[in-house]
Amino acid sequence: MARHFLLTADGGSRGNPGPAGYGAVITENGKIVAELYDFIGIATNNVAEYSGLIAGLTAIHEIDANSTIDVKMDSKLVVEQMTGRWQIKHADMRVLAQSARAAHNPSLVSYTWIPREENSHADRLANKALDQKAGGGEVVQIQQNYLTERLLSGEKATTIFLIRHGETILTPFKKFSGDGPLNPELTKTGLEQAEKVATAVANLNPEVIIASPLKRTAQTAEALSRKTGLPIVFEEAWIECSFGIWDGLSIEEVKQQHPADYQAWISSTGFAPPGGESYDNVALRVDAALSQIAAEYPGQRVAVVTHNGTIKSAAKVIVGAPAESIFHIDVSPCSITTVSIWPSDGLRALRTLNEQGHLL
Repeated sequence: MARHFLLTADGGSRGNPGPAGYGAVITENGKIVAELYDFIGIATNNVAEYSGLIAGLTAIHEIDANSTIDVKMDSKLVVEQMTGRWQIKHADMRVLAQSARAAHNPSLVSYTWIPREENSHADRLANKALDQKAGGGEVVQIQQNYLTERLLSGEKATTIFLIRHGETILTPFKKFSGDGPLNPELTKTGLEQAEKVATAVANLNPEVIIASPLKRTAQTAEALSRKTGLPIVFEEAWIECSFGIWDGLSIEEVKQQHPADYQAWISSTGFAPPGGESYDNVALRVDAALSQIAAEYPGQRVAVVTHNGTIKSAAKVIVGAPAESIFHIDVSPCSITTVSIWPSDGLRALRTLNEQGHLL
């Protein structure tokens, strides 16, 4: 049964435009699930208010993509534009409205205008973001409490072991290795790593093996299949990020041959190498793939043999970290990253990251 949430959101700008921040409060059955607030830089009141709405809808979607939501805001503009009663003339507002619609199924969301005094909680959080020029602190604590409740509930989570493949000829040289035609196999070292991680994961009693269909992941998954006797289910969703024309090149070679593109890539997770894929797109498909595993294998233990970029994206998505955090996560060959997802509400937790003790 789908859940139902109340979202109140607000935003403010000191100067309009000026320093701006947003606040959002998510409640379920009268109980606070999350408080969101963040400083967004120089912006207008309208942009800040939309930002609070988008943050709240995104957070609820991660909890339950099928939930119904009542949004209550004191911004007449946002409410009337999102209900379609007012035409959106400004291009920037159209982009924000589209982002809000994309964050959660619009047919599951209703909008109501409320007086400012009834939105004081979200307003207080927006001002806290402005005062601190930061955000997220209260969210972490509330999410931790919510996770504690789920752990104490006794419900069996779906456990996912994300396993990076073993070393290939490109790995020691830090060369881009996506889904391109090179499709390298494991080296002798990589095959030895695969045997070691297979033994470690087999001891965790997985019930399902899923793998990216590329050669390096297939070989690593085959080692695990031999240890467990389980068949391999190949899923395209777990394939590595496509690096396009950069495939097979080192970072230094890309810097020299494509300096402008490389700078754009390290500056934005929304940038895709020529002929390739952006990390933002990888995060979207990995997010969906995690939900699919939880839905298809509730309460089971699932081993997923995949890649560096997909595992980093999964870690980022699960903890709700900023997009650029993917550049600050390290995932080594044949390491294990463990994730829990509770089927009843889709709550996710990152249990371990980049375990390598079995390789010593």
